[in-house]
Order: sequence, then structure tokens, then C-alpha cells
Amino acid sequence: MHPGFVLILGILVLLLAVFIFWPRTGLIARWRRTSRYTLRERMEDALKHLYDYEHKRLVSTGESMSGVLGISRDETAELITRLQTLGLIQGKSGGVELTEEGRAYALRVIRVHRLWERYLADTTGVAETDWHREAERMEHQVSSMEAEALAAQMGNPRFDPHGDPIPTAGGDLPSRRGEPLVSLRVGDGARVIHIEDEPTSVYAHLVSEGIAPGLTLRLINSSPEGVRIGSGGKTIQLPHVVAANITVVPLAEEEIPEGSYEPLSAVAPGEEAQVVGISPACRGVQRRRLLDLGIIPGTRIAALMKSAGGDPVAYEIRGATIALRNSQAQWIHVRRDEEKKQ
Repeated sequence: MHPGFVLILGILVLLLAVFIFWPRTGLIARWRRTSRYTLRERMEDALKHLYDYEHKRLVSTGESMSGVLGISRDETAELITRLQTLGLIQGKSGGVELTEEGRAYALRVIRVHRLWERYLADTTGVAETDWHREAERMEHQVSSMEAEALAAQMGNPRFDPHGDPIPTAGGDLPSRRGEPLVSLRVGDGARVIHIEDEPTSVYAHLVSEGIAPGLTLRLINSSPEGVRIGSGGKTIQLPHVVAANITVVPLAEEEIPEGSYEPLSAVAPGEEAQVVGISPACRGVQRRRLLDLGIIPGTRIAALMKSAGGDPVAYEIRGATIALRNSQAQWIHVRRDEEKKQ
């Protein structure tokens, strides 16, 4: 058999295997997801979709529901009929809408989703970009009783880690506040109160830039290419499509922290710096570990030495020698003495 033919055949077999067995997008993985997609889960996702459209003042149609849920038009028609029979939705000119009972049901699902995201953010080491997907899975599995126990355990939080309000057990939803980042005037200061976690690619961009609720910033420039913001001496350039996913509340000039800071990772061995704070993007177990090490505003930290590979770096913190990876040191905002920065 010709070697070239064997090579081509091998490549085709490999591609077929990838198409069938790839963990998340392969044929078998998609079939398993579909087979686990129960009628109740489909109903709850439909109610969430309707609530989202209602919030955006849009009218949901069978076509929009079919696209969001990834099901056929026939399946969508059957789903709408079932939801209407249960009294959860009703017809509306050009589409369908939630009934009061359907709206209450949707808010219960949203409550579990946002509580679970809060739990993942505060108590686990799950990657930030995975919170939404994990919460979408758990929202169909956690009972109302379990949700209330979880809420009590966390002190009944009012917002999820993205800044979205968490519906109360009684179905009340605090009103949204703030304005889009892109509505600021050049020179205005603001605090981030919400970042949209969809689409995933845009959210990942925001995460990579360290943007999270609680971050204080100033709009430096706005152009057709995007916006440029400054935060603690760091400048971030964002395309408009990314910046549009950030909601802020304007700050008075006296509310904006004075001076600039830099990440601890910028401090070279032999230098010292004083902690200004920990980035709002550092949450959960990572934040607790830094706090347990005594890394709070005012703490003096001395960089001692780098490892052979440059990561981690040894620091002296409150008399103890602690090794921190650069990814951890990036979260620690510090200010060096002016004479030592020369």
C-alpha cells in the first residue's frame, strides 16, 4: 500500500475520532448532553429566556426560543403548548410572555443560578470563566430548600459575583442601577458594579484585564477604535463591544483614590513596597489566602529573591518568608517609595 495513501487514511481516521470522541464538542458528548436535557430543564431554560426578553422589553417568539434552546421548531411548539397548559406562559401579540406564576418560577431558577455563582466565587477555586456554565448545570438540580440553606450559609448575598442582583426568596428583584461605561465623558471617574458574563469570549477578555465589580477607573479616551481607561496607574484599551459589557456608577472627584499603584510582581528583589489593596478580581480562596498572610493595606513587603525560573518569587511579609507566584503577586496592589523607584 502506498505510504501517502496510508498517511491520508490515518489523518482521516484521526479526524473522525476527534469528531466523535472530543470531550465537549464531539458527537458523543453532544448526544449525552441532549439525552440528559430533561423536559423540566428545557422548561426552566425557556422560562429564563422569556424573563430575559421581558427584562430587555423584547417579545419572545417560537423562533427566538428555538434558537436560544437549540431545539427544533416542532420541539419548541410542543414546549410552548406544555408551558401554556401549565399556566406558566400566555400568548401575546407576535409571541408569548410569562404569566405571574411563570415569572415567579423563572425568578426561582435565576436565584439558584446566581447564588451558585456567588458560592463558586467565594468558596471554591473554580476558574472565573467556568462559573456561569457550572451554575447553569446546578440551577436545575438544587432544590428551593437547599438554595435557602446555601443563601443562609453565605449571609444572604444581594448580588452575584458579576454584580447581578439575586432575587429574594419571596421573588423580589432589586432594580438595576448604574450606566454603561461607554456613556462616561473623558476624564470621568467611576466604579464598576457589573460586568456581563456573556458572550464567553468577551467575558474572558474582561477577566484577563482584571476588570471586576469594585474596580475604580477613569475614562482616559474614547475613539472609534474603542475606549482607554486608567486604573491605579495601569492603562487598559478595550474595543467598544467589550466595553459595552461594563456597567459603572460615576464617582465624585473626592471619591477617586489618589495616586497610582502597581502590582507586587513589578517590585524587584531588594526593593520594598507598601500594600494599597488587593484587586477586586481576586476572590474566593485566593483572596482569603492573601488576607491570611496579612496582606492588607499598609503592610510592608520586601522582595527577596526569584526562583531559578523567575516564578515564584520569595517575599518577606510580616517577618515571614513567603513564596508567591507572579499570577498571585499581580493581584496585590502596592506603592513603592518614590526614592526607591528612581
